[in-house]
Amino acid sequence: MKLRKKDPWKSASKYSKDLSGLTINLLVEDIKHSIHFLQKIINAKIIYQDPDFAAIEGFGSRWCIHSYHTYDNHPYINIIKSSKPKGLGIELRVIGCDPDRAEERARKENYIILSNSMNKPHGMRECYILDNNGFCWVPSILV
Repeated sequence: MKLRKKDPWKSASKYSKDLSGLTINLLVEDIKHSIHFLQKIINAKIIYQDPDFAAIEGFGSRWCIHSYHTYDNHPYINIIKSSKPKGLGIELRVIGCDPDRAEERARKENYIILSNSMNKPHGMRECYILDNNGFCWVPSILV
């Protein structure tokens, strides 16, 4: 059941035409908490948000988040609601997001740092941060 009380800034069919390549659609319990993490820690730009959905842009990519309740009639929702932690085995790499600054911001806000910022043999400096949903974000820069 959608909580939005007015029309979104774009229809879903119109917004989908703005997307290309691989896109990410994350299902979350609380849009506001997710927006906070994406803005404050990752420095992503929130294009649109309401209680059901948010469109995000940053570092050359666009992605979406949906509240669980928007999937109430979807067969996937029971699996999603019962699984903890979320996104296990997926790294959401944000290349161009300074890992040292993201780690510093995440520490100030008490997010879980799985790995401190460090240079890796594959030519990137990166850290691993869990958001409030359990998704693993990897801010990374080329070194």
